[in-house]
Amino acid sequence: MQIVWFKKDLRITDHRPLIEAMQHGTVLPLYVAEPELWQQPDASERQWCFVKECLKELDGDLRKLGQGLILRIGSVTDVLDELKMSCGVAGVWAHEETGNGWSFARDRTVSAWCRLNGVRFHEFPQTGVIRGLSSRDGWARKWDRFMRADILPAPKTLEPVLDEPFHLPTAADLGLEEDFCPGRQRGGRREGQRILSSFLAERAGPYRRSMSSPLSAERHCSRLSPYLAYGCVSMREVAQATWGRQRELKEQANPPQGWRGSLSSFAGRLHWHCHFMQKLEDAPSIEFKNLHPAYDGLRDVSNESVLAAWSAGQTGFPFVDACMRYLRHGGWVNFRMRAMLMAFASYHLWLNWREPGLHLARQFVDYEPGIHWPQVQMQSGTTGINTVRVYNPVKQGYDQDGGGEFVRRWVPELAAVPTSFIHEPWKWEEASSILDKSYPVPIVDHMSAAKAARQKIWALRKSEEFKLRSAAIQTKHGSRKSGLAQVQQKPKASRRKAETRGGDGGQMSFLFDGPNQS
Repeated sequence: MQIVWFKKDLRITDHRPLIEAMQHGTVLPLYVAEPELWQQPDASERQWCFVKECLKELDGDLRKLGQGLILRIGSVTDVLDELKMSCGVAGVWAHEETGNGWSFARDRTVSAWCRLNGVRFHEFPQTGVIRGLSSRDGWARKWDRFMRADILPAPKTLEPVLDEPFHLPTAADLGLEEDFCPGRQRGGRREGQRILSSFLAERAGPYRRSMSSPLSAERHCSRLSPYLAYGCVSMREVAQATWGRQRELKEQANPPQGWRGSLSSFAGRLHWHCHFMQKLEDAPSIEFKNLHPAYDGLRDVSNESVLAAWSAGQTGFPFVDACMRYLRHGGWVNFRMRAMLMAFASYHLWLNWREPGLHLARQFVDYEPGIHWPQVQMQSGTTGINTVRVYNPVKQGYDQDGGGEFVRRWVPELAAVPTSFIHEPWKWEEASSILDKSYPVPIVDHMSAAKAARQKIWALRKSEEFKLRSAAIQTKHGSRKSGLAQVQQKPKASRRKAETRGGDGGQMSFLFDGPNQS
């Protein structure tokens, strides 16, 4: 019997392990709900609720083929022991996963179990991430080649092996705390396909200009990120559908305005999705340790009250708080706002990136460790190869929510504040009627906090030793489209001014608008 172990690849189309396993014997599709995985500090009930919907649909699709999904609760090796005793196991087939540190160790344990028990363990790449990559040179060409390969059709039938009732564990069964998320996206392949279709046919036109503001991003970003994170649709399917739509538009004499540029931007972000995952694949310690060791010890003093205020959307900065509350409600916020939230925690509040990073990971229904942790470090200034980017939380509010509509929706405590003061209520002449009563005073002076943070970060970047280490990091992890000079040098005055105001300023500004969460 061949076990097809489903993890974050919850579909039957373009599923190479499933197709390959069928060539070697009877197939048993297996999903293991692992309590230890779901008790990790980056996991949440909202994520499990999404996964449950995906699993229910996957089971239905497999049952139509003749064999439903076998679901077990426990550790994978314990489940494999049981199946080996009851049914016999000749092979285990799975996709490679660039997950968190726990899942990385789990996969190695499963591989060791297979060797010990004389079972072949077959793993296949699912995205453009390359396991065991020795050099970034030529990576983009390999990505293109992988994505242009034929999409594997779903199998037509599966031989029945086990007929078991399909019972999904509750969040409590997995040790998860209650985490109400009423606005989250619904899981499942069909919903992912519908969203992909609506994006390419109806919503993508204003994508390039609409992705930055949470007001417009909700509709005009693709919203595919959770379906990619859990493999309801494959990256190859999304890439090929995007390229097909681009060809259609190119053939039109008068394509709708903005569409070609927007889809070009989106196609580029599909590359960035895997580019960031490759970083964690090559250096799993990014989840736990500063990429550049010069920053070790920089923010080691904990501040639980400040972390709690930021996590609850109670910092006294209306736009920051609105974004955090919006995220809590729906499990998603656009990429620029993710970057702002993380940068505000790291620079203005001077928090070590690990705990804010874990809070955001739990909030994101579309949490993808390979994107999340490199971006957390990037927005915290600890990579050593990216421009220090300090978002001005007040200017971001004026830029992305000029009329205050978003703030009023998510921070109702400010209903009485005139629009001209909605992003700086402390300047309103009647501020004392609200501040420190129904809404907190600003937790820091954002201008002086940003200045102090910038000075501390740049002070570490002056030494030749720092630059040498940065060069090595760039060689291993950097895009071949960016150069060392622009990431190691301190920004010019005009660029520093833009950063202070919260503008783009730094290198490759398109990158910050979302490798996955666009």
